[in-house]
Amino acid sequence: MKQLLEKLPFYNQAVLPYHWAQAAVAGIKYGFPGKKLRVIGVTGTNGKTTTCFMIWHMLNQSGHKTGLMTTVAYGAKTLKPELNHMTTVDALTLNKRISEIQKQGAEFLVLEVTSHALAEFRTLGIPVEIAVFTNLTHEHLDYHKTIANYRAAKGKLFKKAKYSVLNADDPATKYYQKLTHNYSTYGIKNGDFQAKSIELATSGVKYSCGDINIETQIPGEFNVYNSLAAVVVGKKLNLSNEEIESGIKSLESVEGRMNIIDEGQPFTVIVDYAHAPDAIEKVFDSVKNHQGRIISVHGGAGRRDPSTRPIRGEILGRHSDIVIITEDDSRDENPEKIAAGFIQGAEKVGKVLNKDLFKELDREKAIKLALDMAKKGDLVLILGKGHEKSILRADGPHDFEDIKVVKKLLR
Repeated sequence: MKQLLEKLPFYNQAVLPYHWAQAAVAGIKYGFPGKKLRVIGVTGTNGKTTTCFMIWHMLNQSGHKTGLMTTVAYGAKTLKPELNHMTTVDALTLNKRISEIQKQGAEFLVLEVTSHALAEFRTLGIPVEIAVFTNLTHEHLDYHKTIANYRAAKGKLFKKAKYSVLNADDPATKYYQKLTHNYSTYGIKNGDFQAKSIELATSGVKYSCGDINIETQIPGEFNVYNSLAAVVVGKKLNLSNEEIESGIKSLESVEGRMNIIDEGQPFTVIVDYAHAPDAIEKVFDSVKNHQGRIISVHGGAGRRDPSTRPIRGEILGRHSDIVIITEDDSRDENPEKIAAGFIQGAEKVGKVLNKDLFKELDREKAIKLALDMAKKGDLVLILGKGHEKSILRADGPHDFEDIKVVKKLLR
């Protein structure tokens, strides 16, 4: 019944009073636990999770007990995997977990905040000391309908924050600057804090920012931006340069984010959560110097913005030697219909079905096909699900982890 109601064009607006009431009840029930912590909220289309992990790790390493709530994991002393396919959980669960984190003695909470959560008042009663903006690109228009609505939903975080950290290289920052009067900017081309002397490698990135020298163990130019946001947060919280440098450098990885899977095979395999067009583009940009063939495996979720499917298909087709279209969380939507949009996009840029473009709707078989095709020196990119522990089909969730499946097949 709920799935049918959600298809009504006015449904999302009609249920806002219910969401507000739920958030208010949750806050009262758990005593508004967010008010007892120094909350750092991170929003944007891409890079939120990695930025959160970098800030969380940096603060803990510097002796500040810090809680974390992201798409991947949540907790304080120890992290638990986030099993829901949701970044910012419902208000009741959110307040319950914040209460548990606070009772474990945390001083800070690093909270990944989505546009859905902000639109639906899930963070009601949670004060934000520092709000971080990563970037804004095409995503979630099935829910927000327009980019302007999407941008405005995220803007609610900066209206409530005491201080904001904004990506100066993203056009949306001009909009957010009008919502907050106390902010710093960062970037590669622009910003108060700029990355200079950038070195990109498959093992990570290096750059300088004033008298701070940053080195990460996570590759990709986008991780210059993610780590730079963490640098600005660290400076605002009066961490020393050494604490910032060490905290960022010692983070080995974030599950499902540019994870290199090495089981001794003669080719490279990377698993990443990228599923928005801009995120996929950035993954390809980070491996643009790879000398061998690129084989990509990707699919789209059901009941999500269908307009991105041909766009993603084009990106895959343009940057890959071989494209394999497969399933993602199809839910109650026909996987064949979902795949057709991707195939249309890949064919538009010259890919030919059953030659360098393949459709295999069983995700494990699709991954096996890619690994079987790979030769010495090739790169296999498995994109879209990253850290997730299940796949949602019409009959419900099924246990499935890209990283585990890849390791099993390689062994």
